[in-house]
Amino acid sequence: MTKTFSFYGVTTGGSLIMRIFPRWAEHLGLGDVRIDGTDLPIHADPQIYRDRVTGLKNDPDELGALVTTHKIDLYDACRGLFDEIDDLALLCGETSCLSKRDGLLRAHAKDPISAGQSLDDMLRPGYWRETAADVLCLGAGGSAIAIALHLLTRRGADDRPHRIVVANRSQGRLDSLKAIIDQLDADVPVEYVRNEDPLVNDELMAGLRPGSLVINATGMGKDTPGSPITDAGAFPDRAVVWELNYRGELDFLQQARAQEEARELQVHDGWPYFIYGWTAVIEEVFDLELTPQHLAELTVIADDERAATTSTGGSR
Repeated sequence: MTKTFSFYGVTTGGSLIMRIFPRWAEHLGLGDVRIDGTDLPIHADPQIYRDRVTGLKNDPDELGALVTTHKIDLYDACRGLFDEIDDLALLCGETSCLSKRDGLLRAHAKDPISAGQSLDDMLRPGYWRETAADVLCLGAGGSAIAIALHLLTRRGADDRPHRIVVANRSQGRLDSLKAIIDQLDADVPVEYVRNEDPLVNDELMAGLRPGSLVINATGMGKDTPGSPITDAGAFPDRAVVWELNYRGELDFLQQARAQEEARELQVHDGWPYFIYGWTAVIEEVFDLELTPQHLAELTVIADDERAATTSTGGSR
């Protein structure tokens, strides 16, 4: 029978993975497997998450799942259903990957790996040492946790940001992030700002040093409309701007593009993060080890689908 690889998100039908995965599966020889998207409301009732994960656990033909947007809420609701939880998922309190092995349902946090790969593509070794720049992360969900872990642990102590500022609408997410960062004993000041006013985010951005990293980790521009900053918000000179999404209205990305030349910005969307994230989960669910050559080949396939969709005016 056809096996199922699941995708839990908000608007899964608009994701290019629905077109990319069949080609990846053929290229990797994964056999008779299809991808199945499940759209769930943001901050859904915990029972909705438990019902969905219970179905995965009990269905022998459902191999595993990639989780976006719901990584923290699903983990909190379903922790008692997991037979194994990896160390990063325990530390982060979230899961982006559900897999099965020997009858056991396993929860993994892959974002610290894929976010780190994306950041290392953007920021050369020694970047923080050379610039003494800051980080402003707008949003404090699972992606923000993954980014903070990478920035505070994966480079040498002399190659870390001058400070990190995290702004988020809810205090609970900020408290959870602080509890995780406090365990790291990293020698970088971290400021936690509860805020939902884009004008305040503009002010936070205005206080950053040149060359700082500014991240939209809110989901705004894809899962919800708008941007966490206003059109009047000024990015720091020579800033690195990272919009974590690759599809949707991407208001934040457009705001950065409008200032790209005048302020000498480096502007990045979430496309590499998308590829790193999906390939990390595919490795786990299908028990594969993807080589750099595999990754390069899969990237070519994904880029081809993205180019074809853009040329026909389809969803990004």
